[in-house]
Amino acid sequence: MKVVILAGGFGTRLSEFTEAIPKPMVTIGGRPILWHIMNHFARFGHRDFVLALGYKSEIVRDFFINFQRLNSDVTVDMRTGTVSVIGTDAPDWRVTLIDTGLHTQTGGRLRRLRDVIGSDDFLMTYGDGLSDVDLDALLTHHRATSAEVTVTAVRPTARFGEVEIDGDRVSLFAEKPRASQGWINGGFFVMKSAFLDRIDSDDTILEKDPLESVASAGRMAAFRHDGFWQCMDTKRDRDLLESLWASENAPWTA
Repeated sequence: MKVVILAGGFGTRLSEFTEAIPKPMVTIGGRPILWHIMNHFARFGHRDFVLALGYKSEIVRDFFINFQRLNSDVTVDMRTGTVSVIGTDAPDWRVTLIDTGLHTQTGGRLRRLRDVIGSDDFLMTYGDGLSDVDLDALLTHHRATSAEVTVTAVRPTARFGEVEIDGDRVSLFAEKPRASQGWINGGFFVMKSAFLDRIDSDDTILEKDPLESVASAGRMAAFRHDGFWQCMDTKRDRDLLESLWASENAPWTA
């Protein structure tokens, strides 16, 4: 199953870092948060990644294209310029890097990946949030409900987009509402490829019409996750994640 990660935004609220690098490349413990997110999926056997790039996409490309050489022992033939890898700890991931445009909205980025995604269900998340969500349980729940979209609902310490749940179905999907029952959109979606038909153009915001409409139609399921979840919107968020990593007990690595 493919894992789609939206990794093209500007990350303006984290400008201390994102003036130089894209938000998914901000490091936790010396590795980009994107690498930590992908590691979590890989632990559950999901190693086929599609990255929707935009802002400073060349930095993300360079990281993956040169990862093996920069993280392995190598022999360099100075005359020919040939580089031979002697031994490597590089993960067995397949990473497809797609430039989805500098100013494309979240829905538009997903729409541009239609041909790469194909006709199968796929996993999708954002490039700025870490969690210890059980992806096996998430997939089992998605298949049991026959939903078009399943969203992981989490309880954060701050208010973001609201998800109202009736049974195991999402009855309301609203971005940053005034009232909340405590559950919010934590990312870590499972989607049927048919959902892409709900996205009109590059200007479509995923969290508006597409997800609101599928929720209103009773076609969105909620997977409640009471464990660890933390986004990285600000420097304070990043410092919190860095401190958790330094404790050698980071919840998303369990």
